[in-house]
Amino acid sequence: MTLQRTWKGMVFIGASLDGKIARPNDEIDWLTDPPTDHDHAPAQAGPSQPPDYTAFMAGVDHVVMGRRTYQKVLTFGGWPYSSKQVVVLSSTLGRSLDDRVTVTGSIEETLEVLGQQEARGVYLDGGRLIQEFLCRGLVDEIIIGVAPVLIGDGIPLFGSLPRDIRLTHLGTSYGDSGMISSRYRVNH
Repeated sequence: MTLQRTWKGMVFIGASLDGKIARPNDEIDWLTDPPTDHDHAPAQAGPSQPPDYTAFMAGVDHVVMGRRTYQKVLTFGGWPYSSKQVVVLSSTLGRSLDDRVTVTGSIEETLEVLGQQEARGVYLDGGRLIQEFLCRGLVDEIIIGVAPVLIGDGIPLFGSLPRDIRLTHLGTSYGDSGMISSRYRVNH
């Protein structure tokens, strides 16, 4: 299904080497507080290296996230999206919950809001939300940082898909922490 849209759907996310974005209890301590006592290979910027978070966010005017991601962001101690329009997709949160966000109850409603607000660059965040947007052909680019840790049980970044989704690799780099960052274009 091809949708006429004026925005680009982009994912920027960290995952464990075994493909998890959080522990079952939504904790991401393995990502935010990695151990520093390991001697990883020195950082290297590959050709066409992916942008860092700051550069990525400079190309974003909207953030769309699921309820669990929103609730996790609230624990960060400060609102990181003050200059962005934020949409939270949830069937359980109240519509007037937080004046910093627009709460929508479905992807269709989310798409309407993005159209009405003339979105251009949309940061998609949250496991199930990313999976659903991928299945609907609404993700154009994926930047994934893979942390050098296996956490076993947790929330997967990618779940079942109705078909193969082909990607074009655009570049990779890695940092002193052992995090490998790769950028892909989704082939629609």
